[in-house]
Amino acid sequence: MPKPSDLLQGTLDLLILRTIARKPLHGWGIAKRIQTLSGDTLSVGQGSLYPALHRLENQGWICADWEESDLGRPAKVYSVTPEGRKQLERELKSWNRLSSAVHLLIQNA
Repeated sequence: MPKPSDLLQGTLDLLILRTIARKPLHGWGIAKRIQTLSGDTLSVGQGSLYPALHRLENQGWICADWEESDLGRPAKVYSVTPEGRKQLERELKSWNRLSSAVHLLIQNA
């Protein structure tokens, strides 16, 4: 059985991949979008976000380019690679399977 930290890490990977699949974003933008779209329920701290971004980049699922931010400063902008899109589909299938099983358990317990 996975440790709680493994579940969190996998969920964070899914959230990051899904967030930047639509539009490349810099780290702060990713965290803000996750928070906004979750109705302020989810908050991703820098201590979790940036290690996850580096891990995803090392696995070849995302790539980063330096671009000028709205404030005129350079910002590292992350986007999903073709292999990352495949991984996102795998993550979504796994999440749907897990969430369906939890839902069944809650409904029938």
